[in-house]
Amino acid sequence: MKQQIKFCKKCLYSEFHPLGITFDKNGICSGCQIHEEKNNIDWGDKYEKLKSIVNKYKNRNKTNYDCIVPITGSGDSYFILYIVKKLGLNPLLVTYNKYFNTEIGIKNLSNLRIKFDCDIVYQNINPISVKKITKYTFSEFGNIYWPILAGQTVFPVQMAIKYKIPLIIWGAHQGIEQVGMFSYHHEVEMTRRYRHDHDLFGYEDNQLINLSNDLNDSDLWQYKYPSDEEISKNGIRGIYLNNYIRWDPLMQHLEMVNKFDYLSTNFARTFDTFDYSDCFNYMNLHDYLKLCKHGYSKVTDHASREIRFKRLSRDQAIYLVKQYELVPPLHVDLFAKWAGMKPKGVDFIINQHRNKSFWRERDVNDWIFKGLSSKLKIEKNVKKNDIVNFKHFFLKTFNEKNEKKYITFGKGFDN
Repeated sequence: MKQQIKFCKKCLYSEFHPLGITFDKNGICSGCQIHEEKNNIDWGDKYEKLKSIVNKYKNRNKTNYDCIVPITGSGDSYFILYIVKKLGLNPLLVTYNKYFNTEIGIKNLSNLRIKFDCDIVYQNINPISVKKITKYTFSEFGNIYWPILAGQTVFPVQMAIKYKIPLIIWGAHQGIEQVGMFSYHHEVEMTRRYRHDHDLFGYEDNQLINLSNDLNDSDLWQYKYPSDEEISKNGIRGIYLNNYIRWDPLMQHLEMVNKFDYLSTNFARTFDTFDYSDCFNYMNLHDYLKLCKHGYSKVTDHASREIRFKRLSRDQAIYLVKQYELVPPLHVDLFAKWAGMKPKGVDFIINQHRNKSFWRERDVNDWIFKGLSSKLKIEKNVKKNDIVNFKHFFLKTFNEKNEKKYITFGKGFDN
């Protein structure tokens, strides 16, 4: 690793961010610069523009849905649907079964459907195929989330074409919120290119098939993105609400807890209790693999977000990152059982994907972390009371038990 790493002077992101990041002459990253737009935009005007856009898609004769809304049992699903209903739209909800479901995720999904009184379509891809794909992408790329991200980003588009519902409404564009990939004034929309480069890590479904695995077209055809001709013919577009609403995940989550009983949970590897509460693996094995490969993990994303909203100082954020990021992932044995692997086999693959720029092997299976946070120094003493008071924002609202199996539905099955 370089001796001198460029870090943002405000948040904790470095020049190594996988989405790409730039810095101005003052050392402020593009993500922080674009975040400042939130304080200068007339969001009232933006919301009026959103209303104007969606009004064109309202089904006046009530013979079809007005839009597609992709949802999960966590994240921003409740808030997206809350806004969609305020806009007077009748949405069709679509959700992809990730098979790593927690009890909280299933309860949130059921509660959302009931509270908002919406129709919903579930996609349950053959779990045998999902396991084959997951084992391959885990071994080859150190990624267990390829089929989930592929499914979550393609199923809504497929349903939009099938049911002739041209408008898809998403929450926040990750590239904007994290690294300022675009301005909010650009009002960027869903694209095949962004999905390919970032959601799929550069690998389309057909590129996974090769002589080193037993994958075939029958395993992957449901992940195939519709052609440009199909999308154009049906007038499909996907808009992001964060281009029209001042996006603040913490405040939105708290509002959804109070209004609709959205459930959160404690995580071992971050202070945030709202994101990804629907999945056993996202904040555990998936997040740990991120740390192994990129030298930072989700807690840095959460901490940088809170710095930008001025709820954390930079020193407090560094303190929290160092507190959480090296906590061992939970439920690795559960993933191993689901995938038909030995826990030691999972550990072996994890170690194969450790980036030597961020890790040093001291002995067999004994690794020293020298990742990005190790280069960050706390300049002032951090008062623990301040940290405790900050974490009160994230008090969990449901006492999740550590189930010993994934909660499944549809084509799913228990091990």
